[in-house]
Amino acid sequence: MPVTDISTDAENRTMTLIADFAAPVERLWKAFTDPSQLDRFWGPPGWPSTFHQFDFTVGGKAVYYMTSPQGERSGGSWEFLNILEPHGFEVIDAFVDAEGNPLEGFPSMRMSFAFESTADGSRMINTTHFDSAEALEQVVAMGAVEGSRMAMNQLDAVLQDLREYAQGKGTRVELLDDTHVRITRLVDGPRDLVWRAHHEPELMKQWLLGPDGWEMTECVIATAPGDAHRTSWAPVGDTEGEAFGFEGEAVLVDAPSREVSTERMQGMEGPGTVNDLNLYEEDGATLITLLIEYPDKEMRDMILATGMTDGMETSYARLESALLTV
Repeated sequence: MPVTDISTDAENRTMTLIADFAAPVERLWKAFTDPSQLDRFWGPPGWPSTFHQFDFTVGGKAVYYMTSPQGERSGGSWEFLNILEPHGFEVIDAFVDAEGNPLEGFPSMRMSFAFESTADGSRMINTTHFDSAEALEQVVAMGAVEGSRMAMNQLDAVLQDLREYAQGKGTRVELLDDTHVRITRLVDGPRDLVWRAHHEPELMKQWLLGPDGWEMTECVIATAPGDAHRTSWAPVGDTEGEAFGFEGEAVLVDAPSREVSTERMQGMEGPGTVNDLNLYEEDGATLITLLIEYPDKEMRDMILATGMTDGMETSYARLESALLTV
């Protein structure tokens, strides 16, 4: 994980984040000054950002919003105070409304980004200066420390070539906290086809099968928020096991890049999971990122212990083969 330290200083009214990367300063600079790359990490998992304005000049302004799994938006802006390529820049960071105007009751902060070379690559020192200790406390209470850590820990995937980062490494599972798991898998195929493979029953039945010896017997797709989805599987031939399935509804659909849905096992009472699927394409390959939110740690550990990861890897390997025939 890139982040090595996050500290707050009430006396000096600052929050400082330090992160180390196996990439040169020039590459780190590019990630923080290209809005298409900022979109991939400026925002914690589950709250990806969209920079819709980016005037990277002294006195210029960048405006963005982050979108929750439920479709709620939280906006922010940067006003660029100084720029010293490739060593850093400084901004006034503010919470803004849908029109880009500062939100009343929320603090504005002076924030600096400093990039320096290290023996193994580069280091970022991000320091946020607050007008008062109360403003610092307010932002920390909003989850800024953990949110910043989780956001910056996504940067490794941005700084590397996507194939170098993920190809051949199979399905990877990261435990982000007690209730959040991030699953990633690179598929050698364009994003549009990967999206179709997740939303067309005839394609899903070719790959989303888990271990060998199972077939999908039911496939109802949700195509818009509020739509119900339902999938069922059953063993084939001499394969042991009992038929099972999942159901839920779509919460957010932004084809062909993001879909958020609820999911629970058919017939199960109580809360299920929230599944946040994101697709990112680079050089003809698509990184599948599935962020799963569990109701508690016990359910998280119980489901992971079923061998879910192995079954997903078998399915994703089939997905690559299925794409070649489309």
